[in-house]
Amino acid sequence: MDVSLQNFLLEKGYTKIKLRLTKTNHFEIKASINGVRGRFILDTGASSSCVGFEGIDLFNLKVKDSNILAAGAGATDMETKMSKKNKVKIGKWNHDKVVLVLFNLVHVNTALVNHDSKPVDGIIGADILKKGKAVIDYEKKYLYLKL
Repeated sequence: MDVSLQNFLLEKGYTKIKLRLTKTNHFEIKASINGVRGRFILDTGASSSCVGFEGIDLFNLKVKDSNILAAGAGATDMETKMSKKNKVKIGKWNHDKVVLVLFNLVHVNTALVNHDSKPVDGIIGADILKKGKAVIDYEKKYLYLKL
């Protein structure tokens, strides 16, 4: 019996979200934070999901200072802020009380724009992927999250 990954996961209560491969070879995903849609990079190597400082007003984030310094994508020791209790929705999957790290995404977006990709509002990281028991189908370009 040949059961596809898609059918198997859908039967197990997962939802399917289309991923778009950018020219920088990243998967881009649409998600909403606090009811506002945005464009995000899916990053299994990012421990926390992040939003750029410019997204504070856009996504109605309540922000607190943070002592954590972020590193990634060639930049280190970046100042961060934290925002707790956010509602994140990706496809039909949603979760309340998501903690987001805020930092300066300029270096990420500069790299994307330099490679003819569109800038992003943030990064969906391993924290959300773990909460959603994520399965990534790289060949068919889908993310599956458990409802």
